[in-house]
Amino acid sequence: MGYLYVLLAAFLWGLIGPLSRMAFQEGLTPLTVAFYRALLSWIFFLVHAARTGGLRVAPRDLPVFPLFGLLGVALFYGAYQLAVLYGGAALASVLLYTAPAWVALLSWAFLREPPTARSWGAVALTLLGVGLLGLGGGSEVRFGVRAFLFGLASGFFYALHYLLGKLYLGRYATPTFFAYALPVAALALAPWAEFGPLTPRALGALLALSLFSTYGAYLAFYAGLRRLPATVASVVATLEPVVAVVLAYLLFGEVLSPLGYFGALLVILAVLLAVRR
Repeated sequence: MGYLYVLLAAFLWGLIGPLSRMAFQEGLTPLTVAFYRALLSWIFFLVHAARTGGLRVAPRDLPVFPLFGLLGVALFYGAYQLAVLYGGAALASVLLYTAPAWVALLSWAFLREPPTARSWGAVALTLLGVGLLGLGGGSEVRFGVRAFLFGLASGFFYALHYLLGKLYLGRYATPTFFAYALPVAALALAPWAEFGPLTPRALGALLALSLFSTYGAYLAFYAGLRRLPATVASVVATLEPVVAVVLAYLLFGEVLSPLGYFGALLVILAVLLAVRR
């Protein structure tokens, strides 16, 4: 079940790039999209936590939530949206998934989860796969320093989800965690957001981004993380860029070369290696 939950989260996260592009086409800036994503998904988590009695937290843990809201949500959302803008949805998703390497190192240092030889092999195969995906860029895939840096930053901040999730999953349900973290993220992003009337298409994209690719994806992801080592979960979740590449091609004509598609195949093989018993 842990694998199925993470695979479901990977599919839902694969929608982020295409949905963000839809919002961009309606005139919204990347940080405006990030702000609305944090705000709207916070409402879903808050209602969920309130209905299930999950709003109580220990005073000693109160500083963790704003820290996660700032680093793991605000900076992560902002960096990823900017990577989509400067490099395209497919490339941004590929760079995001340098995360398994960060997760392996952070888990070893802070969670005392030394990766096995198979886990290291899956991480190495993942990095090779995402590297080939990046090198295989074609039309509508734009390389540049800003796309590269924002993509790598999003990968690092995304890795914090695994670290903090493992540390605090035993104490709090997922809705509790995000009910307190997301308002901090929304406040941090608000000064850079541009407010104005939203078109029906923009509102639909933002709602889908918040309900499916944030609220639903995080519920599935943390349910899987409870059942899997952090490094294994991070490798399984690398199916997201494969989903993003397919959707980016179908919706926006973003095309990769044969080398890029070979990289996608390596990512799938890495996932199979990670889940093989």
